[in-house]
Amino acid sequence: MFHREVYINRRQQLKTAVQSGVILILGNEESSMNYKDNQYHFRQDSNFLYFTGLDRANLALVIDIDNNKETVFGDDGSIDDIIWTGPLETLPSQAAKAGINDTASYKSLADVLAKAVSEKRRIHFTPPYRPENTQKISGFFNIPLSNVKENASVTLIKAIVALRSIKSEEEVAEIEKAVSITTEMHLTAMRNARPGMTENELAGQIHGLALSKGGNIAFPIILTVNGQILHNHSQGNVLKEGMMVLCDSGAENGMHYGGDMTRTFPVGKTFTSRQKDLYNIVLNAHNAAVEALRPGVFYKDVHLLACEKLAEGLSAVGLMKGNAKEAVAAGAHAMFFQCGLGHMLGLDTHDMEDLGEEYVGYTDTFKKSKEFGLKSLRLGRQLEAGFVLTVEPGIYIIPELIDMWKAENKFTEFINYDVLETYKDFGGIRIEEDFLITGTGKKLLGSPIAKTVEEVEAERQA
Repeated sequence: MFHREVYINRRQQLKTAVQSGVILILGNEESSMNYKDNQYHFRQDSNFLYFTGLDRANLALVIDIDNNKETVFGDDGSIDDIIWTGPLETLPSQAAKAGINDTASYKSLADVLAKAVSEKRRIHFTPPYRPENTQKISGFFNIPLSNVKENASVTLIKAIVALRSIKSEEEVAEIEKAVSITTEMHLTAMRNARPGMTENELAGQIHGLALSKGGNIAFPIILTVNGQILHNHSQGNVLKEGMMVLCDSGAENGMHYGGDMTRTFPVGKTFTSRQKDLYNIVLNAHNAAVEALRPGVFYKDVHLLACEKLAEGLSAVGLMKGNAKEAVAAGAHAMFFQCGLGHMLGLDTHDMEDLGEEYVGYTDTFKKSKEFGLKSLRLGRQLEAGFVLTVEPGIYIIPELIDMWKAENKFTEFINYDVLETYKDFGGIRIEEDFLITGTGKKLLGSPIAKTVEEVEAERQA
């Protein structure tokens, strides 16, 4: 946990922003895998962590703004629990470390909320993403299950987004720790990959490294020779000479802050000429995007800049043609780059995505596009000092998309389909790093690791 004053100040800022009513923030429960007592690794709700730091299951925070009262609801274990878990710190002792002096049994939560409802007070809650919390809110407030999310408090969502978007020095330090572990994971993958290994073997090595540092992985590891599949969690393929490995992984440290990086490298010692050409196109787009990072810039514009650099490079190798800016404006670049350039990073890999991209990455006046490619851009708004975000351009050759667009004669003025047909077995390339937006520009988080063709190949020689 951070110092208790950190959590006290965060809750005070939240109360000031929301102004009145009752705020309910539900912690998470244990989740069972295949029977009740065989549970997944517990992960606390990030909003609950942000405002309390309390990392245990079956808790709820109620902030009564009007009466200036903060209560954590939960229960200490009985002797039946202790024989399985060992002695645990009491809830009042833990809550005091967060500056909360009032605790109550979880069973009393429903009555407290019912009283607030009977008094016609405004109850603020965030949109739940776990079914058990959806059911609880439905029961507390007599809302049909299908309508729970739409009844979430936009006032509370916007207040939390405003607070969590700007990372404090303490948070940046924790993210740096997570990114440092993440760089170790990527160097391990880059140095240990060998023809004949399975993807699982390599993924297991870097997962174990994350665990050995006292945390876990921040999201399921993407380690694949099929880099054209954007979120490919299948890892049964055998690494073979001539293939590339795309590794997108990140560590979550003990405080639950995460890193998120991607490197693409050859299974053999060197890239093929085609791989090298397209890798350098992605690297050029990445570097151009990084150079453009600074407060006040719309991240959507940084994304479009990267897209234009990709289109220019793809035209140089014959995969695209025509004016790059016009091609991007038309959406033709999405044949090769279907996703967004990056996202916020913090307690969540896609930070605060449970609260809604329309609030985290966009604003009331700056809306998200519905166009293919742009609709996957999670962050588009103006950058501010204190934002932590990823930059991750890529090229993805998806045979099914080629077949569909070619049959539709789509963007024939910008795409050389005859040449593209010969790349159907290419796969995909992504390069991703994490940045803090500073008062004047940006700062790379974590130590730099191999990124150029020459640097990556040097690591593969080791």
